[in-house]
Amino acid sequence: MLNSRFNPKVSIVIPVYNGSDYLREAIDSALAQTYSNIEIIVINDGSNDGGATEKIALSYGERIRYFRKPNGGVASALNMAIDNMNGEYFSWLSHDDLYFERKVERQIEFLSAINSEERNKVAVYSDYAHFTNNPDELTLKKMPGVPPNKFRYWLTTENILHGCTLLIPKIAFIKIGRFDTQLRTTQDYDLWFRLAREYQLVHLGECLVKGRLHPNQGSRTMAAVGDIEKENLLTGMVLDLSKDELRASSQDEVTVAYAMIAKSMWCREFNKTAWQSAWLSLKCLSIRSSSADIRAINLLSHQILKVYIYEPTLVYARKIVRKLLFRA
Repeated sequence: MLNSRFNPKVSIVIPVYNGSDYLREAIDSALAQTYSNIEIIVINDGSNDGGATEKIALSYGERIRYFRKPNGGVASALNMAIDNMNGEYFSWLSHDDLYFERKVERQIEFLSAINSEERNKVAVYSDYAHFTNNPDELTLKKMPGVPPNKFRYWLTTENILHGCTLLIPKIAFIKIGRFDTQLRTTQDYDLWFRLAREYQLVHLGECLVKGRLHPNQGSRTMAAVGDIEKENLLTGMVLDLSKDELRASSQDEVTVAYAMIAKSMWCREFNKTAWQSAWLSLKCLSIRSSSADIRAINLLSHQILKVYIYEPTLVYARKIVRKLLFRA
C-alpha cells in the first residue's frame, strides 16, 4: 500500500529516434501506470522518418510532454529530459520496451518503506524479462540483490543491469552529473557506475519491465562502435575500483580479485580489459609467495591457456577433421 505522505512525481522519459514501429506501445504502457502522479516526456532525437515518429507522439496531445531536438544520441535526449522534467524521480523507458502497469507504483511503495533520511540516497532496480514478437511470451531475467559496497564490482563483471528498471532521484544528477554525450552505446553503464559510487542501488525482486529484442535496436545497429566503447568503459571501471571494493566483492585478496575480473573479461571476449586486469593482478603479488598469489596465478594461467591455446587448437582440429571427412 502506498504511503500517502510519500507521493513524489515521477517523470517517465522516452527518448526516440525513428521509432514509429514501437513508440505507441511504449507510450501506452507508460500511460497505463497505476501510479497516478507521473508525467511522460517524449524526446524526439532528430528523427528523419518523414514525420512518422512525430505524428505518433503528437497524437497523444496533452497526455504527454513532447520535445524535438537535432540528433545527438540517446545521452543528449536523456539529458534534455532531465533538464525539463518536473518530477522528483527519473524513470527511463526505451521507445521499444514496455513497463508492467505497476512498475512505478511498486517502486514508490518500496521506497516509502525506507527511512526518509536515507531515501534520497537510494535508487531502485528490479528484475525484467525479454521478448521478441509477443509481449506475453517472456523470458525472465532475475537480478541479484547486491550490497552497496560490492555493486560497482558486480556492474564491472556482470553487465546485466537493465537501465529501464531503475528509478533514480532527480537530485542524483546534480551530484554525479548527467549522461555522457560522447558515448553512443555505453552512456547508461557509465552513469550507473558513477551513481553507485554515491548512491545505494537497491533491488526490488519483481519483474517490472519487458525488454524487446529486435534487429534494429541500437546495441545491434551500432555493434562496432559499441564494442570499442564497452572495452574502454570496462577498462576504466576496473581501474576505478578501490582495494576495499575488490576485497569485499571477491572475498579474497586484491591480486585474486583482479584475476577474477580478468577471467570474466576473457570469457566475454573483452581482451584488452582482461590483459589490463591481469597486469593489475600481477602488480599486486606480494614479495613472498602466498596462497593468494598462487590462486591468482593459477586463475590467470588457466584462462590464458584456455583462450589462447586450448580453444584455438580445438577450432583448428575441428577444421582438419571436417576436411578429412569431406575428402573421404
